[in-house]
Amino acid sequence: MAEEKKKHRHKHQNQQQQPNKSTSDPHFKPSSDVKGIRFGGQFVVKSFTVRRATPLELLRLLDIPPSFLSQCQTLPFPSTTTYLPTNFTILAHHAWHTLTLGLGTKKSKAVLFVFESESMKSAIDQLWPPMIPLGDVNKKLIRGLSGCEMARFKFRKGCLTFYVYAVRRLGAAGFSCADDLRSILEAVVALQDFLDHTAMLAFPSQRSITFPPPVAMAH
Repeated sequence: MAEEKKKHRHKHQNQQQQPNKSTSDPHFKPSSDVKGIRFGGQFVVKSFTVRRATPLELLRLLDIPPSFLSQCQTLPFPSTTTYLPTNFTILAHHAWHTLTLGLGTKKSKAVLFVFESESMKSAIDQLWPPMIPLGDVNKKLIRGLSGCEMARFKFRKGCLTFYVYAVRRLGAAGFSCADDLRSILEAVVALQDFLDHTAMLAFPSQRSITFPPPVAMAH
């Protein structure tokens, strides 16, 4: 009988502790626990930089079809902040690949943060730098968001690896920008592999091989 009371008391204590956990959603974890950008043994890549992209650059990156844009009264994904490789990063990747005789990586990184609201994005954009080394993204952007939790998604697309983070307040229920997050994830999944970095640099308007070249038409 005493043992049964002890088990009941232990179960009650566990139930009391349960709300202290970050969330009931297994995809979301506190910013201190969520996986960040991975580099493997390629330490030199940490010094390469990414910059904050404009909303139009995000649409081109994702190759959003005109049919989707025509349904939007304003630019889509207003709560999303994107960091893209800088020209320095593109050149550095190519140089590193050349110096190591093909053993270096050509996989650069794009990081997308989908916040739960436009106001949250606006507030955090004021804190985050417009350009940052890849090695500081985990510490200053992801780990630096105290009081928040994230869900992480990773996709490799040729020479570019996408990291998508859904960001909400710690302990929040659901995700208010779920439709935007779903559209972004579906767009990334649909992308074909990205071009070599040198081709990306030579043709900045053609980030993906899904963009067809212009075709001359006879009139």
